[in-house]
Amino acid sequence: MPPVTEQHDSPMTEEICLANARLVLPDRVLRGALHIAGGTIAGIDEGDAVPLGAVDCAGDLLLPGLVELHTDNLERHLEPRPNAKMPHNTAILAHDGELASTGITTVFDALRTGSMNRGRFEGRRYARAVASEILALRDAGALRVRHMIHLRAEICSETLIEELAEFGPEDRVRLVSVMNHTPGQRQFRDLEQLKVYYKGRHGFSDAEFLEVVALRTEVGNRMRAAHETAAVAEAARFGAALASHDDTTINHVTDSYGKGIRLAEFPTTFEAAEACKQAGIAVIMGAPNLIRGGSHSGNVSAAELAEAGLLDIVSSDYAPALLMASAFRLAEIWGDLPRAIRTVSMSPADATGLTDRGRIAPGALADLVRVSQIGETPVVRAVWRGGTRVG
Repeated sequence: MPPVTEQHDSPMTEEICLANARLVLPDRVLRGALHIAGGTIAGIDEGDAVPLGAVDCAGDLLLPGLVELHTDNLERHLEPRPNAKMPHNTAILAHDGELASTGITTVFDALRTGSMNRGRFEGRRYARAVASEILALRDAGALRVRHMIHLRAEICSETLIEELAEFGPEDRVRLVSVMNHTPGQRQFRDLEQLKVYYKGRHGFSDAEFLEVVALRTEVGNRMRAAHETAAVAEAARFGAALASHDDTTINHVTDSYGKGIRLAEFPTTFEAAEACKQAGIAVIMGAPNLIRGGSHSGNVSAAELAEAGLLDIVSSDYAPALLMASAFRLAEIWGDLPRAIRTVSMSPADATGLTDRGRIAPGALADLVRVSQIGETPVVRAVWRGGTRVG
C-alpha cells in the first residue's frame, strides 16, 4: 500500500502560532511554540515565549490530532434505538461533530458490508449509500474532520461480494477488515455470551436465538472461503490496508499473515496477540476495554496486553470520548506520554499509509489538539484541522 498525503484536503489558513505549549513530539515533550502556514506545520521554536498575536496555550499539552481506525459510532447515530432510523446526513453531521469535540481529526468510518435477507435476523444493506453521503458532505465542505471509509467485510453473510463490488479506489476506502461472526467462532465462540448479546440488543426469545445461530452457522460455513478470498482481493483493488478481526488462536494469526494482513483488530486471547507480535502484525485494542479494565465479552484485557508490550494501536470502538482517555491511561501504565500518544495518532496513521499526519513535525498537517488535565482526566480545550479551529 503506497503512502498517502492529502494536503489538498486541508483548509488553507493564514499563518498562526500556538505558543507556550507542551508539545508532544513523537519521542519527547518540548515546551515551545508551533508555527502553522498553509494548513501544515511550518516550524517549532523551543521556550515559553508568546509572540505578538500568538495563541497562548498557557502550558497546556499540544497533541497531534487523533486518528481513529475503527469506530461504530456512526451506526449509533444512524439507528440510536432498535428500528429508530435517523436521516443519514443528520446522523453523519452529528457523528462528525462528536468526533471533533473529542480530538479525533481523522476517522475511518466503519461500515458493514455483507448482510442476509432473512427478515429481522440481519441488518439492512447501507454501506454504499452512507459512504456516498459522507463523501458528498466532505466535498461540500460540511465536515469538521477528515473522513476515510473502513469496510467491515462480514464473512458470515450472503451479499458480501456484490456489496464490495459497489466500491472503487475513488471512494477513500483505506481499510478493509475481514470479519467472521459465525456463532461458535472467534468473538462469538462462547454461545452463552452470544445469547446475552442477541437477547439484549435485539430482544430475541430463546427459540429465535437458536434459529439465528443455526442460520448464521450454515451461511458462515458455506460462504467463508469465497468471502475471505474476495475481501483480500478487493482490499488490493481499493489500495486499502487489510485487517483481521477477533483473532483467537495462533492458527488464525498464521492464516492472517498468509493473506497479507498486517493489522489485527481486537485479538481475543493473549496467545493470539503474542503471535501477532512475533509475526509483525500490529495489534489494535479497544479503548473501552482499557478504560473499563477488561473486555465486556470476557476476552483478553487491553491493559494486560499493554503491560506485556503487545499493544500498538488503540481504537475508540463504540465510544469516541474514550480514545483520548485511553492514551493517558497508557501513559500511566508505561510512564511514557509520547509512546502512549503514538498509539492514537502516528501509529494508526502510518499503518494505513497516511504519513502526512498523526505527528507534530515540520511539514505534517496541522491537525492538533490542546489538552489540559483535571486530576487524571484529559480535557480537550481546542481542536484544529489543517490549522483551522474545528472544536
